[in-house]
Amino acid sequence: MSIKAIDHLGIQETISVVPAGEVPKKMGSSFFRGSASNFNPYGSDHVKDDFASRFLLKGWTPDKPFISPTTNVTAFGSCFAENISKHLAKLGFDVSKNRDRDIYISSMGEGLVNVHSITQQFRWALEGIAPPTNLWHGYKAEEFDLTEEIRTRTRDVFLNTDVFILTFGLSEIWYDELTGGVFWRAVPMKHYDPSRHKFRVCTFDETKACIQEIVTLIGKHVPQAKIVVTVSPIPLIATFRPIACLTANSASKAIIRAAVDETVRERGDEWAGRLYYFPAYEIVNEAFPNRFVEDGRHLQNMIVPAVMNLFQATFCNTDLTIEQAEKMLKDARLQSANTLDDHALFSQARFASRFGGIVKRLVGRKRAAKSR
Repeated sequence: MSIKAIDHLGIQETISVVPAGEVPKKMGSSFFRGSASNFNPYGSDHVKDDFASRFLLKGWTPDKPFISPTTNVTAFGSCFAENISKHLAKLGFDVSKNRDRDIYISSMGEGLVNVHSITQQFRWALEGIAPPTNLWHGYKAEEFDLTEEIRTRTRDVFLNTDVFILTFGLSEIWYDELTGGVFWRAVPMKHYDPSRHKFRVCTFDETKACIQEIVTLIGKHVPQAKIVVTVSPIPLIATFRPIACLTANSASKAIIRAAVDETVRERGDEWAGRLYYFPAYEIVNEAFPNRFVEDGRHLQNMIVPAVMNLFQATFCNTDLTIEQAEKMLKDARLQSANTLDDHALFSQARFASRFGGIVKRLVGRKRAAKSR
């Protein structure tokens, strides 16, 4: 590394660093950085062929893939687990949604969006601890019963699972103040009772406690299983807090992401080679210049396949290589950049630029005419 002192204007001394395969970086020399540093990408790094491997996946993927067509995979929680299930099913892999379509983690898997709803399924199925009634509802506000038949079928799926893929979506919850029970999603209007149904944001501590409990329950009852945790990149459709939705969503995701990170760090030694985080959240939010369609929540159609291919290349035993997945990601990112032409703000910017150019030319011609 070469050291270059910046003049006497009070700016700290910097070190010029050239990591292999990256554009040169600069860092302050006033603090010890350890034997290795992983830098935030510069603009030019984004066109590198190994961008995802270097700046998004590094440190999170297994030494070698461990999901094969004969691996029993159980994926549920938020809508991104649904995407993983569909992708693996298309590859002919064994996913729980195909093994038993009628249990709740299959029929309502993507509706289990908070940590409490996912924890409820593990407590109920594996240890027979039922949550308070009237908390589980489908998309049409239908109520789901806590029948022993569904519980034992869910338990059987869990006990025969080799890999759990769990996606946590949001921190905003509705709960029954009388029982303390948390709803899967929001409270159906026909059941809403303002005297007992309340809203709050999950704290970091309770979020982490739920995730830790899930890991503990799997370790106790399904000790052979591996766990892959993800955070859904899909934002809130609305917040029930008296603040702007974009800021509420930022807080909601931050709570989950921090709790996941701390769980993986704390349980890493105990669960070495069995507990993983896949950075779907960061891939979507950091790699694509235009992530969502007009509604601000549904991803552009090139994004999900690109993320799933990265998962497949790093976690699954298939012919897809990481180099091929990186190429697909890069192509998808270029397509995403092209969709900016349709973004309302960019369309307005182009109009303003064209209009400004016309005005400038007209003014120039008028001035030229006056000078004559």
